[in-house]
Amino acid sequence: MAVKKGDMVRAIREKLENSLEAKASDTRFPPYLFDSKGEIVDVKGDYALVKFGKVPTPNVWLRVDQLEEFK
Repeated sequence: MAVKKGDMVRAIREKLENSLEAKASDTRFPPYLFDSKGEIVDVKGDYALVKFGKVPTPNVWLRVDQLEEFK
């Protein structure tokens, strides 16, 4: 999926849970990554900075292949 600033996305559970990033940190991901709408605020190479939802949560860098369009 090609992404750009302003796109609305969510994380793909299967790709994120078994990733190198998951193995390097806490594997208990909050549900909002998969259930709520996130907006791409920056893109650098293979990674996108995603701002999630209406609750106060930190922005998170995710690989582009771990994201899908929010429908």
